[in-house]
Amino acid sequence: MFRIRFTFAAVALVSSLSFGIVSVSQAAEPLKVAFVYVGPVGDGGWTFQHDQGRLAIEKEFGGKIKTTFVENVPETADAERVIRQLAVDGNQLIFTTSFGYMDPTIKVAKAFPKVHFVHATGYKTAANVGTYQTRFYEGAYLLGILAGKMTKTNTLGFVGSFPVPEVVRNIDAYTLGAKSVNPKIKTKVVWVNTWYDPSKERQAAETLVAQGADMLAQNTDSPAVVQVAEEKGVHAFGWDSDMAKYGAKAQLTANTENWGVYYSQVVKSELAGTWKPEQTLWGIKENLVVLSALNPSVPPDVAKLFNEKKKEIVDGTLVPFAGPLKDNTGTVKVAAGATLAMGDLMGINWLVDGVDGSLPK
Repeated sequence: MFRIRFTFAAVALVSSLSFGIVSVSQAAEPLKVAFVYVGPVGDGGWTFQHDQGRLAIEKEFGGKIKTTFVENVPETADAERVIRQLAVDGNQLIFTTSFGYMDPTIKVAKAFPKVHFVHATGYKTAANVGTYQTRFYEGAYLLGILAGKMTKTNTLGFVGSFPVPEVVRNIDAYTLGAKSVNPKIKTKVVWVNTWYDPSKERQAAETLVAQGADMLAQNTDSPAVVQVAEEKGVHAFGWDSDMAKYGAKAQLTANTENWGVYYSQVVKSELAGTWKPEQTLWGIKENLVVLSALNPSVPPDVAKLFNEKKKEIVDGTLVPFAGPLKDNTGTVKVAAGATLAMGDLMGINWLVDGVDGSLPK
């Protein structure tokens, strides 16, 4: 069963009596903004972080907006039903926050041309549909640098959700960052075929530790991987949200999203009547991708290197997917002196040299 919750901005109604006639003035109706979430707001990861962005714009815009969210919406026909109902309910701006909502968003948008839709991590657009995603792979590359410098087994672990481009990019970037400082590393991946299932995520993390991984990363939504790392005495990285409270010793840093900065811009454009169906791709430079504070256990020289590489990413002198690059079958994918074209990066479907295994069919 889906749960839907509302937060309301007060609409002032002021009455006055003048010359025997009642004059009633009503404040302008607030902009109705809706969010569709793939998991629960308490997942501690992806959905939690999006909801923090929703709360941030509520605080910023006050009575100018009214927000609604629906959580635990599967990436099935249920998504279309939920998105359609939000449009029927009069929401003028609808954020659909998971890759699997792409086709349902496009379909509903055709039926509601006056409603504006913004879809996270997808690539299909329309006159009233924009997209937004992050250069999250920049943060993943930096996690790899820490993992490559601090691993004792040269075996890194990654819990993958689905083999879609956004996940493949992050696995590849994590591995490239690690190999840039430690060519001996290998990344093992366990696929769980879900964004949020703490039990499956836990089992995957335990499997990776059993295979010798002492550095764990993930592209799933719960803190289960960090919890396993804390229990097993290995290191891990928070994902989407800062997960240090689930693994104070285990988490070296977290690769997080500050969705509020993006949602604020979109709401401003909607209120101003200037909204356009843009394809937004923000990263560390724009403060959408944020790395949490480093664990005190990170050696000073490693912390210095991490911060130097972060600065290089911001100023553009370090591009994670710069050649020469080979996939893990030995095929050259990017020549020396070149960088992977943005279109190819957004649709990437191959694993870089250093990743064990192949993508599931």
